[in-house]
Amino acid sequence: MTSTSKTSFQEHRFSASDGLQLYARDYGYDDPRTVAALPIVCLPGLSRNSRDFHLLATRLSTHPDNPRRVIALDYRGRGFSDWDTDKSRYQLPVEAQDVLSACAALEIARAIFIGTSRGGLILHLLATLHPALLAAVVLNDIGPVIEIAGLLQIRQYLEAQQPPQSWQEAIESLKRVHGAAFPALDDPDWEDMAQAIFRKKSGMIVADFDPALIEPLKSIDSSTPVPDLWELYQGFQTMPLMVIRGKNSSILSQATFTEMGQRHPDMKSVTAAGQGHAPLLHRPDLLAEIAAFINTI
Repeated sequence: MTSTSKTSFQEHRFSASDGLQLYARDYGYDDPRTVAALPIVCLPGLSRNSRDFHLLATRLSTHPDNPRRVIALDYRGRGFSDWDTDKSRYQLPVEAQDVLSACAALEIARAIFIGTSRGGLILHLLATLHPALLAAVVLNDIGPVIEIAGLLQIRQYLEAQQPPQSWQEAIESLKRVHGAAFPALDDPDWEDMAQAIFRKKSGMIVADFDPALIEPLKSIDSSTPVPDLWELYQGFQTMPLMVIRGKNSSILSQATFTEMGQRHPDMKSVTAAGQGHAPLLHRPDLLAEIAAFINTI
């Protein structure tokens, strides 16, 4: 089922391969200039959703010289997609299949993909299993090696997150937790982040994801080995690749970032000054870099 939003995007609801109802936003769908250009598909992080990409998608879909159709997805258990009653299905292979279901439902045979954090991990799978789907890839603060300290940090702030009593309280709580890693953000950025992370449900402002998503993180500690994905990373060799690293990232180390460039000599490397995990992509410096990369595809 598809319905038209009053804002700058169209909303789509469609079925995953197991029947779960999923959600996506579709920007630039009604601009005849986007028809002949490759679309862009945006994949969010672990507990995040399509709203993370609203400003980026709006600007790329209305680019004065090269507008693109931009799709932003809510995985199962996030945003406006259904929560899965089988919590064991919150895993990368299932979510990768959900991306394929989205592409089939929206008739996308080939696209430029932007993957933030977990979205980038999904792209590692798709680059190996379905490389023909990926015309080019932007990885946002993620790579084949994930720092365990960063995972522990994510677990800590997700577990400690309490429902705010007001939107202003939501904004202030995000500043307290993430402010040191994100000195580049201004007040509108923090407000946008709050609106993306939280949603009002039954009169309460709550984090917009199924709490079961963080259960796998509860079993890890600083000694837990995290398997690397270098073998899957090889799948990106056949396509243009851009990797963004937050200067203050706790997930993607500088060493891994450097090695990614060595293993993919044509990789475009971008450092997001004044940002941690994961950088906001609509900030002017990153928006310009992403638009320039996309315009070559």
